[in-house]
Amino acid sequence: GIDRGDRVAILSNTRPEWTEVNFGTLCAGAVTVSIYQTNSAEECHYVLEHSEARAVFVEDAAQLGKVREIEDRLPHLEHVIVMEPSGAIGDAVELTALRERGRAGDHAEFDARVAAVSPEDPCLFIYTSGTTGPPKGCVLTHANYRSVCDMIEAESVLESGDVVYLFLPLAHAFAVLTQFVVLDLGGTIAYWERDPLKIVPNLAEVRPSFFPSVPRIFEKIYTTATAKVEEAGGVKKVMFNTSVATGRKVRALEREGKKPGALLQRQYMLADRLVLSKVRDLFGGNLRQALTGAAPIAPEILEFFDACGLPVLEGFGMTETSTAATANTLEAHRFGSVGRALPGCEVRIAEDGEVLLRGANIFSGYYKNEEATREALIDGWLHTGDVGRLDEDGYLYITGRKKDIIITSGGKNITPANLENGLKQNRWISQAVVVGDRRPYLVALITLDPEEIPAFADQHGLSVAEVPASAAMRAEVQRVVDGVNERVGRVEQVKRFHILGHDLSQESGELTPTLKVKRAVVHEKFSPEIEGLYTAA
Repeated sequence: GIDRGDRVAILSNTRPEWTEVNFGTLCAGAVTVSIYQTNSAEECHYVLEHSEARAVFVEDAAQLGKVREIEDRLPHLEHVIVMEPSGAIGDAVELTALRERGRAGDHAEFDARVAAVSPEDPCLFIYTSGTTGPPKGCVLTHANYRSVCDMIEAESVLESGDVVYLFLPLAHAFAVLTQFVVLDLGGTIAYWERDPLKIVPNLAEVRPSFFPSVPRIFEKIYTTATAKVEEAGGVKKVMFNTSVATGRKVRALEREGKKPGALLQRQYMLADRLVLSKVRDLFGGNLRQALTGAAPIAPEILEFFDACGLPVLEGFGMTETSTAATANTLEAHRFGSVGRALPGCEVRIAEDGEVLLRGANIFSGYYKNEEATREALIDGWLHTGDVGRLDEDGYLYITGRKKDIIITSGGKNITPANLENGLKQNRWISQAVVVGDRRPYLVALITLDPEEIPAFADQHGLSVAEVPASAAMRAEVQRVVDGVNERVGRVEQVKRFHILGHDLSQESGELTPTLKVKRAVVHEKFSPEIEGLYTAA
């Protein structure tokens, strides 16, 4: 059996069974350890070995295969349970069989286990996705999660009765917190079908009222929509741009507590029927709001969706804050900011610009890593590693990561995320990584969107394989770079770029499971290309 304080790992996609296993583990007084289903066998070994997990729930044969590959190096692991078995599973146990054993078990002991759980007991170990170095195991207590749920609920970020579509990995803190809050409020979770191509059809079917997502989804819809309008040109382009502009005017008036005049109201009704409602329909047509986090998003994208009557609001936090610390709300939001501190959480800016946080939602430390804990928690304040500023009304603006800031050879400090977000707004561009630390000027590595390359190839009479190195694509990317450069000072401009032959991916180790770029990995892997940009005539 599993004793109080034991670690129980879950290696699975986001699905109802993940939630069931999580709550079963917590009711037993044990600790859930989340593992990304995209992890390699060796990455799984690190988490299972480091956490000393006694049991692991795996999704299917593929995940079971990873455990079989490493189990002889896991002395603490005693139990393997399979959610969706296919074929022989050896000495592993099927989840359905475990359920039957549970139903026939001692219910008095179950009640006693639940009653014995203390607020300060560990609830989850969530391992940071590790953009630099090995992941660290954040110890999050029941008290942490109770406090952050209270913070979210006090701001009505989610409401009782909300239907939430969940596709984010439950191994990530964002999805875990969403799950807790929805169930705490009596809402409904609609789990995705574990197929990226089905996200949009799922949204149409489920018609969620709340949608948590990472920026990539919103970036993709925005760039696709605007690119199609550019292609169509003529009347369609004018109609689209006029409709969005009308939506912006109406939203601006609403924020001031005013109503549009009769003429503007008629224009808005037409714009809504022709364009704006169609954008909302992509998300099911019933969305009260969407929340984005885990990575920065360009304000222009947020303003576009807002004009369409679909508020996409940005929040800020990290695994170490039990996910959340600040948030924009429907009643109080400023695009470009990550909102104001949630009730019970304090925000302070250090002398060097680092964002510091304090509150009951702050984690207790990193498991078996006292040195990292001491570096993160100083005098009760969490040092986030993010650089930002507070405006006069308490809205927080994140300007970059301390470790990502580029210091040119001329001593200029530059935040690459701003440039990268500008480049990624183009239809064809998937990722942009700006480089220039201790260098005379900035350069960029560009990857193309594999879903869009075939369309570009057709337009220019090329094969898909020819596109990255083609003069036509280089000219298109140069046009985008020039547009971004026009908005910044000379020292912040991207002078040269290289288009890589493939996109960055988790599988090749260049992206985290939440699609953040592992800069150190990219810099090392593509160092010849980077050096070429500085040595080229």
